[in-house]
Amino acid sequence: MFIIKDDLDKDALQNAAKKVEEKFLKLLPKAVDLEQQVVDAMTYALMAGGKRIRPFLVMESARIFGVGESSALRVAAAVECVHTYSLIHDDLPCMDDDDMRRGQPSVHKKFDEATAVLAGDALLTLAFEILADEKTHADPRVRCELISYMAKALGVNGMVGGQMFDLLAENQELDKIRITRLQRMKTGALIVFSSEAGAILGKAEDKRRQAIKGYAHDVGLAFQITDDLLDEEGSSEEVGKTVGKDATSGKATFVSLFGIDQTRIMATMLISQAIKHLDGFGKKAENLRNLAKFIINRAH
Repeated sequence: MFIIKDDLDKDALQNAAKKVEEKFLKLLPKAVDLEQQVVDAMTYALMAGGKRIRPFLVMESARIFGVGESSALRVAAAVECVHTYSLIHDDLPCMDDDDMRRGQPSVHKKFDEATAVLAGDALLTLAFEILADEKTHADPRVRCELISYMAKALGVNGMVGGQMFDLLAENQELDKIRITRLQRMKTGALIVFSSEAGAILGKAEDKRRQAIKGYAHDVGLAFQITDDLLDEEGSSEEVGKTVGKDATSGKATFVSLFGIDQTRIMATMLISQAIKHLDGFGKKAENLRNLAKFIINRAH
């Protein structure tokens, strides 16, 4: 059992998720002809549920830095668009080849592979369209920084590079340094962007921005470690996707390197470090502290 108690206000998480989902429906493009199928696939993937942890990070970091909810919601929606795009592509037969996501058929199973690829592409480009709009922030320099930072989080040195690393590392022995780098790229980079987005929107001073970034680095790695533990110990019904695939595919994870017990200790230590980064924010950061605890106690 984890030694860190989870005190997250689940209503706060669910309320943020509801607001972001309402924003999705307003931001999704309208189709007039046969392109309706890709819009349907985008909607299907976006509205399939999920914890909405990344949007919650955006909303809470924005609140800490005094950012209005309207701007925060737009960035939160953009973040979930790119996260959903990554899940759609990750499930494709040429990638991790998974038929189930969030407890329902993956997009390529519900529709077809071509539609899944295009839906992912469309969600990715929609995210940048949202960030570029002046409704997201009146200052064009802030919008440009959001766009630049998100692009880096998703590119070769972020999520895409991490996914390539993950695919090529199958059946290879990796040490702790390389596995950590893989996880920070594959999962952590977007979590860091989500957390730091509020600081960007609020034009926060560097010291406070670095504190929230330090929190996000530790939370992001702990999140992926917990995913690896769930793949080893969880059930498909609870997790919402096929489990046991890491071992079957020969993926290099902290679990494969250190075992379950030591990996769980590492995740707990990371969460303790993450919480420490928030000391300077006082009670405003209580939801972020509790989210960190929730991340390693979750069952899916």
